[in-house]
Amino acid sequence: MRKNSKSVGGLFYKQNNFTHKLLLVLLLTLLIMPAQAQRVVQSINANWLFSKAEGQEFASSVAPASGWEKISLPHTWNAADVLDDEPGYYRGVGWYKKTLHIPTDWQRRRVYVYFEGANQEAEVFVNGQLAGRHAGGYTAFSFPISQYLKFTGTGLAANEVLVKLTNRHNADIPPLSADFTFYGGIYRDVYLVAADPVHFDLDNHASNGTFITTPAVSNEAAEVVVSGALTNASGAARKVTVLTQLLDQNSQVVSKRQTSLTLKAGEKRQFQQKLPPVRQPQLWSPDKPYLYRAVSQVLDVKKKAPLDEVSNPVGLRWYRFDATEGFFLNGKHLKLIGTNRHQDFPGLGNALPDALHERDVELIKQLGGNFLRVSHYPQDPAVLQACDRLGILASVEIPIVNAITDSEAFFANCRTMQTEMIRQGFNHPSVIIWTYMNEVLLRLPEGIKRDNEPGRAYLTKVAELARQLEALTRREDPARYTMIVNHGDFKLYQQAGLPAIAQLAGWNLYSGWYSGDLSGFAQFLDMHHRELPTKPLLVTEYGADSDVRLHSFQPQRFDKTSEYANLFHLVYLKAILERPFVAGSNVWNLAEFNSETRQEAVPHINNKSLLTGDRQPKDAYLFYQAHLLKTPFVKIGSRGWTLRAGTAATSDSLYCRQPVEVYTNQPAVQLLLNGRNLGTQPTEFGVARFQVPFSNGVNQLRAQVAGQVVSDQVDINFQLLSSNLASAQLPFTELNVSLGDERTFTDDRLHQVWVPEQAYTPGSWGCVGGKIYKQAGNRVPYGSDRNILGTEYDAIYETQRLGLTQFRADVPDGEYEVVLHFAELEAVPQGEQLVYNLAGSGINGNASSKQERAFSVLVNGQEVMPELSAKTYLLPLQAVSFKVAASARAKQGIRVDFKAQQGEAMLNGIQIKRLY
Repeated sequence: MRKNSKSVGGLFYKQNNFTHKLLLVLLLTLLIMPAQAQRVVQSINANWLFSKAEGQEFASSVAPASGWEKISLPHTWNAADVLDDEPGYYRGVGWYKKTLHIPTDWQRRRVYVYFEGANQEAEVFVNGQLAGRHAGGYTAFSFPISQYLKFTGTGLAANEVLVKLTNRHNADIPPLSADFTFYGGIYRDVYLVAADPVHFDLDNHASNGTFITTPAVSNEAAEVVVSGALTNASGAARKVTVLTQLLDQNSQVVSKRQTSLTLKAGEKRQFQQKLPPVRQPQLWSPDKPYLYRAVSQVLDVKKKAPLDEVSNPVGLRWYRFDATEGFFLNGKHLKLIGTNRHQDFPGLGNALPDALHERDVELIKQLGGNFLRVSHYPQDPAVLQACDRLGILASVEIPIVNAITDSEAFFANCRTMQTEMIRQGFNHPSVIIWTYMNEVLLRLPEGIKRDNEPGRAYLTKVAELARQLEALTRREDPARYTMIVNHGDFKLYQQAGLPAIAQLAGWNLYSGWYSGDLSGFAQFLDMHHRELPTKPLLVTEYGADSDVRLHSFQPQRFDKTSEYANLFHLVYLKAILERPFVAGSNVWNLAEFNSETRQEAVPHINNKSLLTGDRQPKDAYLFYQAHLLKTPFVKIGSRGWTLRAGTAATSDSLYCRQPVEVYTNQPAVQLLLNGRNLGTQPTEFGVARFQVPFSNGVNQLRAQVAGQVVSDQVDINFQLLSSNLASAQLPFTELNVSLGDERTFTDDRLHQVWVPEQAYTPGSWGCVGGKIYKQAGNRVPYGSDRNILGTEYDAIYETQRLGLTQFRADVPDGEYEVVLHFAELEAVPQGEQLVYNLAGSGINGNASSKQERAFSVLVNGQEVMPELSAKTYLLPLQAVSFKVAASARAKQGIRVDFKAQQGEAMLNGIQIKRLY
């Protein structure tokens, strides 16, 4: 079913027609239905009631009138609880109900209720009777409901639809586990469909009953074939004509075919129409996504009236993958470059309006991308519709993620999902690949190892499922390619035989992040080409976490800074572009998305992405634009980092030099600071690099290209710290230090910059004694990656200095406010670990050793905290802070002393602010 959103008088509906015709009479059709009216498709998103009534069974009893929340669709019950500090989120039953007002005339029509998606097990009741069940949260489903409806003699009749839904874990339904959140709810649109008794098949896995193929396309001519089925649900034989017209973008008929049929009462009949060839066709491509539309009608022979109509987009193109030379579209080589995409948005969960789905595809187009991996499940129909319109090639997959269940029910659900996905997405010209597994060997079941007998048996079952889905896909759609996506354990997938089954091999590679170093990426690509020389290759995932608040000029693996992510993408894109046998690649991910079980610097968020959750560009997005856009482009990097801080170069200087990158597809860039020319730098692989002497206050940067109108400008508010805190040239105002850290943390909301720690030197500030804390057995270069409770500033509390004896700041005499921040990172229980290590076996986290600690804190010799310990304030993984007043006298500055009574003293962060 294709959908197009429209609004008439506040009533939103979607008609099964690719064209954007506005039917102004929609409201009237609910009241006065002509005898031969065509199909009506009306959304029923408004005025639902919702109840999270776990343990209740409203279907078998009268639902109570109270206890319901008024909501509208799309809706999820997990929009908030996936972000709180309580581990886990509600995975249980939710109930939805709505009153439908059905016109009397619909008594002679065939009425269906159509769900674009509901997660993940649904039971639909109409007037207390079960209309149908559906398993799986990411494909559409529909049920005929005419037999359950009530009608009155005239006017509208009230009918109740009740939906029981659960997002509980079910071992027979994929996905079993994944690094994303399994939101519950009716999170996509729902429709009523009312069709004439003679109509295109409405009982074919929620497809629209027609399927378009283009078996031969060239620059000279193109063949279009329309197949499908007709249903005669009336009690008499009917003579009908099927008319299909292929229309160009000017609504001119370029080809048509007419077929006459006689349908027996109750008969369903297959049909196929091969249209006359289209001469000199307009071809569909990313540069020119030209769309025809095929409009198919069922016409009553006697009355010459249309009974039903469907419309489908048609893109005329041909393509192929080559294991040596990559991908070709319409006979021309095309490097596929794009992203992956999850379907959630901050504050909404996965219950998005169509406009946000479409916006994401537009952002890929603005990136200069041409390829979207719709991961890890079929998404809202608006996504593929946007890909068709904008010229984004797509791969779509079902959610077999991490592992399988060895049961016939699991296998059957996988086969059904694959069939639903293909038939529902069949008529989208943007789709070129059907995929059916993602990292399926990442998490081997309990007790199973790759080299024992149960392990070998398990790998055999995985391969058996893959072969079933491969055969099914080739039967359903032999024209498109198939793909299995693997994590980086090459030998394990070879042992299972998976790369030999699908036509394409996708690899999710994170060398230099989850494992190894950056050089391992190119080595893996070359190994694949050497070991599997006839198997086309796509890099289906790669990326590094980047918290836009964290920065470092000496970035390290797993430090979550923007700078390390920038380096990661530079290395990966260079290797991809240098190798023609790499057909395509997809960055992980387009935008940050929710993964409730993640902890780290931004709990519950996977921030490997080119955009923030609210779709603001990170540096990496600009980097790809510099390589992919064909028009002149220049953007100053770190444009979201408009609040910076740093220490002056010398005690008598009033500037601090920091690097700035400019992303461009031009050969060289000139940079100006407050109108002063800082020179011109050559571009190296899309980046021009400058050292900028920032002064205190507003610094205006302007990047421009000689002979081009293209330019960019950013204002940077810089907080300059003097290396001599008592300097009269630069009066001291505040200092925010993240202990045990080598990164800068910027808090735009509070207008604060946290600088990394340093050792104390006279006249300046810093810590005395101790060492940087590093969590045992973890990848992080320093600190912890655990979720710190009671704060939004996890990055500050995840790092600390252990065993310090003093923190000093030689500030001038005056009155100050000192804030001390602590979090106990050692004496904590083992947290749940996600299987993040995509290069090999899963990560097994190590429990921190339980270490009792107790210490006191003195400020300028006065004891302000007599004992900090687990018995008082230092609860495991709990943020705690203390604000104290301090006076600096006799040029002694501020001294914070730490006296350990047991174990080691520690400090996570300190803030010093001058009051007067």
